[in-house]
Amino acid sequence: MVLDSFCAMDGQVLVLNILGEPNAKRDSIGKPKGKQLQVSVTATPVAGRATDHMVRFLAGEFGVTITDIEVVFGRYNINKQLRIRSPQNLPAVIARHLAHENLSLDL
Repeated sequence: MVLDSFCAMDGQVLVLNILGEPNAKRDSIGKPKGKQLQVSVTATPVAGRATDHMVRFLAGEFGVTITDIEVVFGRYNINKQLRIRSPQNLPAVIARHLAHENLSLDL
């Protein structure tokens, strides 16, 4: 799925374009940078471990299990696309963006 921004809903699935930052001081969801959302993780980028760590971190942030998150591409790269099935929680940056998108569509 090609996105015009860093995130979009595809039915009950949240699609996220991510710019990953491994070896960070803490796990965090940052700000949008162009058409990607910055996500920092403390894991080292060896053999996909940083991506695995990111999936575990994001599962907690979105209130889903790790099996609800699919890495579409970028497992071994900082540029990733994830699909999150039926997120229960939305971090503020994503909730604001989706609310703004919905308002724009309603006009």
